[in-house]
Amino acid sequence: MNEITPSDDNTDASPVQAADEIPQDSRNLALLIWIGTIFLGFIPSLILFLMKKGDEYVADQTKEALNWSITVVIGYVASLLLTIILIGPFLMYAIIVCNLVFGVLGAMACSKGEQFRVPWALRLMK
Repeated sequence: MNEITPSDDNTDASPVQAADEIPQDSRNLALLIWIGTIFLGFIPSLILFLMKKGDEYVADQTKEALNWSITVVIGYVASLLLTIILIGPFLMYAIIVCNLVFGVLGAMACSKGEQFRVPWALRLMK
């Protein structure tokens, strides 16, 4: 019988550095991006997307936070349109909760130096 052994190849390789190689300053800046996304929307991630090009980890998390912020804005517009049929307020509360949860999860992942991806974000910025 053939014995199945786990392979050692890493198929989930990311273009970003390993968590122990990421400097603390980069982690802190990425953490601030996600916290700023909770309270200020797309403004912090847009500013850092335009300014911070040298740091690979910060640029990656900035793109992810910007993608999530754009998705949230689209959700807010959709919920405003859906207030006509009384679904909009419920959708608005769901978006607020999701923004808070994913912002906190992103901040926690960045404080550990991990790469964070929001599962429902539109990937507009590559």
